[in-house]
This record gives sequence, C-alpha cells and structure tokens, in this order.
Amino acid sequence: MKLLNSGDILETIEMLTTEHLDVRTVTMGISLLDCIDPDGRNACEKIYNKITARAARLVPEVERIAAEYGIPIVNKRISVTPIAMLLGAAPNADPVWYAKALDAAAKAVGVNFIGGYSALVQKGMTPADLALIRSLPEALSTTERVCSSVNVASTRAGIDMDAVRMCGEVIKQIAAVTPDGMGCMKLVVFSNAVEDNPFMAGAFHGPGEGDSCINVGISGPGVVKRSLEISARGKPFDAVAEDIKRTAFKITRVGQLIAREASARLDVPFGIVDLSLAPTPAMGDSVAHILEEMGLEKCGCPGTTAALALLNDAVKKGGVMASSHVGGLSGAFIPVSEDIGMIEAAACGALSLEKLEAMTCVCSVGLDMIAVPGDTPASTISAIIADEAAIGMVNNKTTAVRVIPAPGKAVGDDVEFGGLFGRAPVMPVSRYSSEAFIARGGRIPAPLQSLKN
Repeated sequence: MKLLNSGDILETIEMLTTEHLDVRTVTMGISLLDCIDPDGRNACEKIYNKITARAARLVPEVERIAAEYGIPIVNKRISVTPIAMLLGAAPNADPVWYAKALDAAAKAVGVNFIGGYSALVQKGMTPADLALIRSLPEALSTTERVCSSVNVASTRAGIDMDAVRMCGEVIKQIAAVTPDGMGCMKLVVFSNAVEDNPFMAGAFHGPGEGDSCINVGISGPGVVKRSLEISARGKPFDAVAEDIKRTAFKITRVGQLIAREASARLDVPFGIVDLSLAPTPAMGDSVAHILEEMGLEKCGCPGTTAALALLNDAVKKGGVMASSHVGGLSGAFIPVSEDIGMIEAAACGALSLEKLEAMTCVCSVGLDMIAVPGDTPASTISAIIADEAAIGMVNNKTTAVRVIPAPGKAVGDDVEFGGLFGRAPVMPVSRYSSEAFIARGGRIPAPLQSLKN
C-alpha cells in the first residue's frame, strides 16, 4: 500500500522551509513531590539531583531527533511541580533558594527555560504561597531560566482577589528591578491553569501528573495562512474552516511524531501534544495575518473576534484527530510582542487592550506579552488580571495575563525584548482608577455553572 505520494512529501518540505513550521517546544515534566524536605537546603539538593538525572539526555536526544527528521525543534524545556507545594514542608526556608536550584539545574542540562516556580491560590493562600509570591521580584531578577505562574481563579473556586491584588503589586516590583521590566515576561497569572501546558512562562507539572512525561507544543501559523491563500481565498467561511482543519491535522501529526520519538528514546511516558498556533515575530509566522487573510483590513477591526473564534475552533477540530493525547492550551495564541501582525496592529491603533480582552473570550489563553506605560498603577494591573480571570471563570476556560509595565516608557514607545519575544508597542490603559475596587479583597464567588454534580 502506498502511504505517501510525492505531493505529500513536497508539501511537508514547503511547510518546513518557507512557511515556518516547527515544533515550538519539547517539554519534560518532572514531579518534585519526592524532593519535599523540612530542611530547605536538603530539598534544593534533591531538586537539583533529580532534574539533572532525569533530564540529562533531554537536549542531546531532542537535537538528534530534529537532525534525523529535518524538523526544527526550537526549544527544549522542563516543567516541575509547583514549588509552593514543597515550601509548605520547610517554613524556615528562603523560596529563592529553590529558584536558584531550578536555575542551576536548567543550566546544567542545557534547557532554555524551566517552569514551575508557581503557586495555586484560587481559593486562598497558605504561608508557603504567600512566601513564594513575595519572593518573585528577587527570584526572577536573580535567575536566568526560571519561569513562574500563579493561578488566582477557577470556575470551581471563584477569584481570590487578595492574590489578584498581590500579583499586581509584584508585577510592578519585578518591572522595577529588571531591565525594561523584562522579568515580567517570566510571570503568568492564570485562571483555570492546566497541569500539562508545555509552553512558557506558564508551564508547571501538575500534582495530578505522573513522575515524568513528555509534552510537545507545535506551531504553524504560516502554514495555515499559506493554505488559506491557495485553497480558500474568497470562499465562504465553511470552506475556510474546512481548510484550517485539514492543515491543523497535518501540523499536529508532526508534533505526534516528535512526541512519540522523544518519549521512546528518553524512556519517559508521552503526555500530550498541545495544538496551539504559536506565532513568532518573523514575517510569515503570524496569527494576526491569518485573521487578515479572512478579509479583515487590520487585526483589531470589527470582525476580529469572530474570525479568531473560527480559527481557534477549527484548529482544535482538525488537530484532535491527529494525536492520541491532546492537552495543554490547544488553540491560537495572541501574544502582542511575539506576532508581527499584532505588533503592526497595535502600533497603528487598530488593536487596543479592550479589543484584545474581547478576543481572549474565544482563543487559547489571554492578554499576553503586552507592554503598558511604566507609571501604570499596581491596582490597574490587578484589575486587568481580575477582568481576565472573570472571563476564564465564567466561560470555564483557561485565561491568563502576562503584562509588562515598562519603566520610563509611555504610550507610543517600543520595548525591545529580542529573539522570539520580539518587541512591544506600549499600549494605553484606562486613566480611571480601580484602586477602591481592588482594595476590597476577599473572594469573588464561583459562578452558578460551577455546580455540575
């Protein structure tokens, strides 16, 4: 039986060479629950030893797979158990010790980032959670590869507004102690965080996961856009959706192949493939340009949310049939600084913070990689987080905020992050205060739809 024809082979080569198809990350999840120790120094030694032992072959094996198959694999990463869960057993330990142990282990095995300096506080904060959140400015300014996340809300628990307030304050502090506020790129504030996300900065290895696993995140906005140009230009939305589904299936098969191969070679269970379309600042690799290919003059104009809803749904429907295990965030990302089309739309005024918030109702995550003026009050940042958390809570979906209050920058300025992080036009925020709202504290109750038993 003939499994492949020359057209299939040539199409795949085209995707890889000119349409920016890549595997964005191979992420090894590692449980650190067996590293819990009442002595913080002992715990950090156990953490370092376990990560460096378990992930010793991760980078060389993944690079070997990329070379053998001719498929670019951009990042090799690690996610670990939320560190606040370990800190609870060591009340006298400095959380920053744990961050530095993670950083040292990441450097030793050669991964790009390590995620899991995290706390899950959707229903309240323990002393360990409080200590970790308060340590974030020092932890993220004194490490290179550590990423952090805080889950402040869920559909079942509601929104912990005390945690929301703290996160706004901490984001301002991180911005003040890192160049151009770039430390804020390594912190994500979630609602309904998932346990198997392979993408940074929000990845952590959830307590419901096994001892270790391999999760893969794929990418391919350029492939989707090119396919629409060739096969669906001028056609009804039914045809657009079908074309995206077919393309997502092909892209996901690449991720499934890499995940299975990495799992076998590393003798680590295969976890999931995350279907998310993850853009880069490179021309031809933009989610915004896919939306514009559907007929929008500029991303952000009326119709953008509907176009994104179609894209997100079609990616899920096409990709889910191409992998035995789909998880993570799985949809379309809209990080402003990492998408050349988003950068252009924000710079010309077509794309606003309010429009981005509307778009997050129908896509994978939330307000991502957005630069705001450096003098934005902490209470305003907290209120932005609260709004986004409410969208996630009520719609039973993952939402998140990764915002950078750029010190000394004003609306119209640019912040250069470099590499895959790109650049961000500083976007305006409301000049009206949310301070009294945030000062109330307490919890916003879970919505009625959370009562499903």
